[in-house]
Amino acid sequence: MDQALRHGLAEGEFLGAPFHRVDMDRALALANRAMRDHQRLQHCDINVAKIIQMRSDPDLARYVRESDIVCIDGAGVMLGCRVLGIPTGGRVTGVDLMMRTLDLCEHAGFRPYFFGARQEVVEAVAERLAKTHPNLKLAGYRNGYFRKEDEAAIVAEIRASGADCLFVGITSPIKERFLFEHRDALGVPFQLGVGGALDVLAGKVRRAPRFVQAIGMEWLFRVLQEPRRLFWRYLSTNTRFGMLLLGALLRKCLRPDRNDQNGQRPPAS
Repeated sequence: MDQALRHGLAEGEFLGAPFHRVDMDRALALANRAMRDHQRLQHCDINVAKIIQMRSDPDLARYVRESDIVCIDGAGVMLGCRVLGIPTGGRVTGVDLMMRTLDLCEHAGFRPYFFGARQEVVEAVAERLAKTHPNLKLAGYRNGYFRKEDEAAIVAEIRASGADCLFVGITSPIKERFLFEHRDALGVPFQLGVGGALDVLAGKVRRAPRFVQAIGMEWLFRVLQEPRRLFWRYLSTNTRFGMLLLGALLRKCLRPDRNDQNGQRPPAS
């Protein structure tokens, strides 16, 4: 990545997970600059589930930490930062950044590539965008089911498409690993992991109303849609997160001399 893209980006850390203090407008501006100048910008995000997963998966932790830019996606992370007094640039959700990038692509002539979900889902995405973004030109799309030995051919296909941005709708840590290992070979300026956002874009999964998102309860809305699949996952993850946050808060209260978000002592006067 060209260091000019990251110039002036403040960094923070929450429960051992790094992030950059950028808001949605700044993240979109960086994506625009990357595509305009053909400079690689591999975007990653953190949420409650990923932070928990990173603690037991050192490879995932490495993929996140060595991404070009890391934004806060989850409302739980935003809440935790407020509790601990850690400054943030704001919340940058993957689905919203994807949608705003698609608007930008339509107006600026950039071409996106979709990689992930089931084949019928990415086909539905293409059909829907043809109606909602009639001037948008797609570089291509393909489903997210593959074997390790298929990756070289997939990377070659994406590179040959000449895409300006790549949206990877695959679960963690597969998408983080794929982007980390192939980000240079892909030849795509802006690369963004979007998880299940392709299902939302295709109209297969409903997104929570704005007021539900605003109060940080989007996770509950998802659970109510798929209780059998998500209830125990969220219960386990949120419980562990709550315990970690409580521990961090207690340490902060017991050691008031450690005032910055990275747990470093302020310089002596």
